[in-house]
Amino acid sequence: MKKIIVAIDGFSSTGKSTLAKQLAKQLGYVYVDTGAMYRAVALFAMQNNYIGVDFLDKEKLVNSLPSIKLHFKFNPELGFAEMYLNDVNVETEIRTLEVSSFVSAVAAISEVRSKLVEQQQEMGKEKGIIMDGRDIGTVVFPNAELKIFMTAGADTRAQRRFDELQAKGDSVTYEEVLKNVVDRDYVDTHRVDSPLVMADDAIEVDNSFLDRKEQFDVVLELINDVIEAE
Repeated sequence: MKKIIVAIDGFSSTGKSTLAKQLAKQLGYVYVDTGAMYRAVALFAMQNNYIGVDFLDKEKLVNSLPSIKLHFKFNPELGFAEMYLNDVNVETEIRTLEVSSFVSAVAAISEVRSKLVEQQQEMGKEKGIIMDGRDIGTVVFPNAELKIFMTAGADTRAQRRFDELQAKGDSVTYEEVLKNVVDRDYVDTHRVDSPLVMADDAIEVDNSFLDRKEQFDVVLELINDVIEAE
């Protein structure tokens, strides 16, 4: 069966990664979480004191990019690939609200995007890949056979993210999470380099009132339709 590239873009906390993992497992495709890559760079910036609540040393971060090594390693116990930063597993660290509060600012840096987009495009050369992020269908794979754009109301997304963090034991308030969601939406859609926009040929999926299975079924059908038409 012919393999394709599936590009999944959309706002934060719309469940893009969860959906992409499910689809990749079902289809036997490679899954790439580009958000994890940007989160890892944000974590690196935090660890080296290049970014904080009221500062961002862009020059130092850009100069350090050659020393940042990113790769995914499949964890058979979890059933998905985890993010490694300079050979250290940082999958847990990059999912905190603190990293979430800095990742959009780091992702807005053109040099960071250039470095990561190059790596992402290399990953997709053999096709049979599902990649999610903010600019997959517009910048990374503008010729992807299928482009999905995920959206949901900010309140809905904040509640999902809040529940997820609470389940992990993180001490956060719903108001903090909602502010983070709204702030990230603004930065992601207003940055100069590769802002979050829906590609002209993308299919919008609003999952405000869809559960995970319903969402999975909708998108899997879209994928199968494209594969059959190829």
